[in-house]
Amino acid sequence: MVYPQAGEKPHAVCIPYPAQGHINPMLKLAKLLHHKGFHITFVNTEHNHKRLLRSQGPHSLDGLPHFRFDMIPDGLPPSDADSTQDIPSLCASLSEHGLSAFRSLLLKLQDQSQDGVVPPVTRIVSDGLMAFTVDAAEELKIPEVVFWPPSACGLFGCTKYRRLVEDGFTPLKDPTYFSNGYLETMVSWTSGMKSIRLRDFPTFIRTLDHQDILLNFIIQEVERSSRASAVILNTFDTLEHDVLESLSSVFPHIYTIGPLQLLADQIQDEALRSVGGSLWREEPECLPWLDSKEPGSVVYVNFGSITVMTAGQLIEFAWGLANSQKPFLWIIRPDLVASESAVLPPEFMEEIAGRGMLARWCRQEEVLKHQAIGGFLTHSGWNSTLESLCGGVPVICWPFFGDQQTNCLYSCTEWGIGMEIDNDVKKDEVEGLVRELMEGEKGKEMRKKAMEWKAKAEEAIMPGGTSYNNVDKLISEVLSAID
Repeated sequence: MVYPQAGEKPHAVCIPYPAQGHINPMLKLAKLLHHKGFHITFVNTEHNHKRLLRSQGPHSLDGLPHFRFDMIPDGLPPSDADSTQDIPSLCASLSEHGLSAFRSLLLKLQDQSQDGVVPPVTRIVSDGLMAFTVDAAEELKIPEVVFWPPSACGLFGCTKYRRLVEDGFTPLKDPTYFSNGYLETMVSWTSGMKSIRLRDFPTFIRTLDHQDILLNFIIQEVERSSRASAVILNTFDTLEHDVLESLSSVFPHIYTIGPLQLLADQIQDEALRSVGGSLWREEPECLPWLDSKEPGSVVYVNFGSITVMTAGQLIEFAWGLANSQKPFLWIIRPDLVASESAVLPPEFMEEIAGRGMLARWCRQEEVLKHQAIGGFLTHSGWNSTLESLCGGVPVICWPFFGDQQTNCLYSCTEWGIGMEIDNDVKKDEVEGLVRELMEGEKGKEMRKKAMEWKAKAEEAIMPGGTSYNNVDKLISEVLSAID
């Protein structure tokens, strides 16, 4: 349903946290709102605006009618590095400079609306990690909704941070607590989640410092989010039902509208669909290579946009994949290995000739929908987890950061689609898990569960489904409501 407006279109300012895993779902949401009749201003940081121009082409951000791109400074020194910025530094800088930069943007848009360039701003749709925008929204009397791109279970874990601090679970007492078994401590008061270990919470609690930037940043942004008109989540009700019920006590107005990729796929406007948000140039050769492979035969390997590993870990993964004898497509970002280039030995390249393809970046959604993909070795980011569910693809999880650890727990226990690999990765374990994933009995069971979740995800976004209905409710009850 499209909601026609008398006179001017409603105008939503959409601002993601400046990282790839946050830009992707916010851009899908923005496209969906544009399709429903909104004027969109999509706001990146200057750093990412420049990266998008490099990866997508010089005219990629010219926009469409009623879909404009804009930018704000992030407060960090200028850089042309084609990599994710340092997350703690980014969070600290946004905390200090983000509010004034965003307020200036809103005032500029107000001037433009008076000149008839854009409609007046009627709503702000902010990433949960950019909730400083709530202060600007309140000051300028513009209603705001907050979109949290992580899983509901990941967000729920973050809402427990303040109590974990108050009860003395974090910060950790000394460095030995990282490895002495302390992180296996069970926490039993997480109503809506079964008793979970400290290691299953989003990883920002793993600190020794009461002033830790990320720990305090998360606590601050969660609490600011509770002042927004509503909270939007990229999930669907049957997937995270119990957690969503508990979250509703923290955020009374929650709208689950996922998987957003399936809703965005329903948009018929090709020009709108083609607006890209990838910060790396995607290599189109991946899909023709997959076309040459047997159905369900290929292992897809991608550790996302933030994960970094050591050169030694890279080699362990490489030989584990090679020794499994399975065809694989491996995405190796230029900045995947910490402080050095990701170089693989010539003997490895010789060993995998004809059955292994390496690429810098790809269209992951298209890859995971491809019939050749039989399994996914992943960092368990939420976008990747949802995309694997939408493709009916089981996973091997190697979580690195943030809510990835929580997503891994749920993938392996609640949803039955995954197996976890030890953080101290060894080639023999990689080989064994890949073989189990692709040809073992556990792999077959996981594939069956993944296909069941795929069907439930598709049901949620079809007419009459929970996510489909929630999009209409979000627009009519919150985004288009007259205040």
